[in-house]
Amino acid sequence: MALMPVDEALARILVGAAPRGEPEMLPLNQCFDRVLARDLAALRTHPPFAASAMDGYAVRAADAVDGATLKLQGESAAGHGFDGTLEPGSAIRIFTGAPVPAGADAVIIQEMTERLDDGLVRINEAAIPGRHIRKAGVDFETGRIGLQAGRLLDAGAITFAAAMNHAALPIARRPKVAVLATGDELRLPGESLGPGQIIASNTFGVAALARGAGAEVIDLGIAADRMEALDAALDSAIAQDADVLVTIGGASVGDHDLVQKALVARGMLLDFWKIAMRPGKPLMSGRMGAMQVIGLPGNPASSLVCAHLFLEPLVTRLAGRPDPQRIQKAILANELPENDQRQDYLRGDLQVTDRGLIATPMARQDSSLMKVFSDARCLIIRPPFAPPAKAGSICDVLVLRP
Repeated sequence: MALMPVDEALARILVGAAPRGEPEMLPLNQCFDRVLARDLAALRTHPPFAASAMDGYAVRAADAVDGATLKLQGESAAGHGFDGTLEPGSAIRIFTGAPVPAGADAVIIQEMTERLDDGLVRINEAAIPGRHIRKAGVDFETGRIGLQAGRLLDAGAITFAAAMNHAALPIARRPKVAVLATGDELRLPGESLGPGQIIASNTFGVAALARGAGAEVIDLGIAADRMEALDAALDSAIAQDADVLVTIGGASVGDHDLVQKALVARGMLLDFWKIAMRPGKPLMSGRMGAMQVIGLPGNPASSLVCAHLFLEPLVTRLAGRPDPQRIQKAILANELPENDQRQDYLRGDLQVTDRGLIATPMARQDSSLMKVFSDARCLIIRPPFAPPAKAGSICDVLVLRP
């Protein structure tokens, strides 16, 4: 099978990717950083009445000329409006958010007034009709769409939803991503290691990335290099209704690489499993009914690069979240040689300067090096057959972290 270009592989993985299943209704305090599944219309008008925008006096503009003296008729406070109509030649003490009394058409701020004896108020600035009054419905009206489907719910959106009188919201279901590490040599962090054994570290990074993209993660643990162990893990993924099965390691075709064989034997339709990229060439993609399958390479950098490039966009689409703008332009700090037929993703540092982003490739690029990937702030993208790049030239980078 020929090596597939990265862009084509991603396009094929994303075909038909969209939120699945019915939305779930969640209370407001559980909606942060979730995705609104349906348009949300206001259940009330806001403000529901004409309200004062300032502390001061509600007046008739025709009476409240500069130097006028008005009789204090009453008071209107938030939650305790004035019950009556403003009389000619009078003023009503009013506070921010309070209903504007019937008969009043302006508010004079208190700094432009002077309280006199005998319940009188002197006006030191002529009133302007409508000034300092928030009209009823100036923010939103009952029945109007306030938030649209697909909105990622931040603090502002949740506050707005509450103001529209929604106690619960229709939320897109989180896709279920089952993560399975494979290999006889793997042990969990904290366990003792025997000869030839290593820690299964990739699982935790891949799971964290999936959660960050909006997934509910199912940890399938570690499967030994035996068909029955892989079958049992697959049964678990199916039983838990996983939308995506992510395997780590064992996707190639060596004598001990059984993942692809096990999945195909269970009915997986293999789409592709070799990508023209470095690191991460042995990436597998397939489907078992409604469940998508992504097989990541076992080497840490290869696994995480592929997870960023393919798994994260897939989960983002399945969760209904907006696509992040991950690719940016940067200035190369040093020259790079010409590239071969595989698209390179060089781990690099990234600095913000007054000239723009400066990308510096790490000195070591071995796909087994975990500290290098942890230190990296970006992946410097080198297209297939790219000519030598000079220091100071512009390149594309995938930003990993600030």
